[in-house]
Amino acid sequence: MRKTIVASLLLVLGTSQAFAGTHPSRPEVDYLSTPKIKLIATGTYESGIFDEGAAEIAAYDPFHKTVFVTNANANTVDILDIRNIRRPRLKATIKLEPYGAGVNSVAVKNGLVAVAVEAENKQQPGSVVFFNTKGQFLKSVLVGALPDMVTFTPDGAKLLVANEGEPNDDYTVDPEGTISIIDLSRGIRYLSQADVTPVPFTAFNGMDLRPIRIYGPNATVAQDLEPEYIAISADSSTAWVSLQENNALAVVDIPSKTVTELLPLGTKNHNVIQNAIDASNKDDAINIRPWPVVGMYQPDAIASYEVEGETYLVTANEGDSRDYDGFSEEARIKDAGDDFDVDPTAYPDINILKAEEKLGRLKITTATGDMDGDGDIDLLHAYGGRSFSILNAKGEMIYDSGSDFERIQALVNPDNFNSTNDENDSFDNRSDDKGPEPEGITVGKIGKQTYAFIGLERVGGIMVYDISNPVAPQFVQYLNNRDFSGNAEAGTAGDLAPEGLLFIPAKQSPVRKPLLVVTNEVSGTTTIYKIVRLTKPHHRN
Repeated sequence: MRKTIVASLLLVLGTSQAFAGTHPSRPEVDYLSTPKIKLIATGTYESGIFDEGAAEIAAYDPFHKTVFVTNANANTVDILDIRNIRRPRLKATIKLEPYGAGVNSVAVKNGLVAVAVEAENKQQPGSVVFFNTKGQFLKSVLVGALPDMVTFTPDGAKLLVANEGEPNDDYTVDPEGTISIIDLSRGIRYLSQADVTPVPFTAFNGMDLRPIRIYGPNATVAQDLEPEYIAISADSSTAWVSLQENNALAVVDIPSKTVTELLPLGTKNHNVIQNAIDASNKDDAINIRPWPVVGMYQPDAIASYEVEGETYLVTANEGDSRDYDGFSEEARIKDAGDDFDVDPTAYPDINILKAEEKLGRLKITTATGDMDGDGDIDLLHAYGGRSFSILNAKGEMIYDSGSDFERIQALVNPDNFNSTNDENDSFDNRSDDKGPEPEGITVGKIGKQTYAFIGLERVGGIMVYDISNPVAPQFVQYLNNRDFSGNAEAGTAGDLAPEGLLFIPAKQSPVRKPLLVVTNEVSGTTTIYKIVRLTKPHHRN
């Protein structure tokens, strides 16, 4: 059995003098609490396609009890009948080749299906294509470059699109990132290109937005910002957009169709016990401990919910880098002194930390961390928070799950800790990157409680938290529908790389129980979880 070092038992702090500010403290995760719900895997649809993005994002039509799943491998949306949740089946397929080169996202509302499709040249405008729930084409409109996510406003009057605007591999063409707002108030029959409003970031060009990361070569602010995911307030008036590479959020006023604010997300101090990480894949051990680095939160998926009339945001802090032929920010700490310099006062022990069993293997950015502008790095920045966070509507962080995800792994599945997602027998493989890599997130209300469901892209599985009290969430369950004894490429390893998470409330469910649908990118599988309430609500006589 591999040696296991659990961070809660480790009291030795790093020797470096580097430090960062901390966000509000949180209570330690309560592993002994009595959960109110439990997720049970009931059925899986298997595309049979390994590691080609055959199941990424899902949307639900409650009338026909069908789930629409993006299949990047085939450039289709697959329509799954889930009336029998034990045996979801392929009902129909929407072919998207006539409309573009690659499907990225799908959303369903009031019988309307919206699909984001990128252009053959990803730096050119993409399309949003509308279908009815039978898969019949209705309309198509142009949006920004690389439409990455689509979502309807709760009132169904508009569709918002996050156009990521990634550069080409040579970094010689870098389109602007934008949000598109598509006005559907006249009805799909009358939809035209005039109903599509691009919402740009050009008003911020030339501004010093630090600590927001604006760092692409020769890029304006508008070119550098890359919208990733959108959450919308319950009254359909405000959208929050994750800018993953930039470690920030954008706030969009939907009625005026303008970006009103850019909110920096700051960094996470990994040199304190509650934010400890495992930083090496070369020590053959679980070694969750404080290290003198900070993490950039860099959320991928975000969602919103309300408590007592206040809106809160939940973020899956995955992390991402820019790594192109024409520009790369990636480095490993072991290359300090060769590929980049660190401040000797901030890191007097850098030669010790460079050992591969310490921080040497950890991936960091060379684009961020020179705090005084003298050409060397004063604070080492790693990618992602390895956590989920809750923020208020102003973007202020009120909770972060700290090192929970790695600690829970270490307790319940130590032999497969921080595994990668495309092969088994890969213990500790991702510790030097972004650990479990939380990517997808959704929220759902069951009874009076609100829950967050977070997908871990690398090791796999779903973390479940009760977030009814935003400042003090409670851990509920971690389950992983992955078979670590199977063969990933042969399709016998179960679900690999959860990408999209979709909550279906009981009143819309085919079994009158709440469901969670998880699309898994590497295994190409779509799995349905039934959510069972373990404690019955109290009724007064």
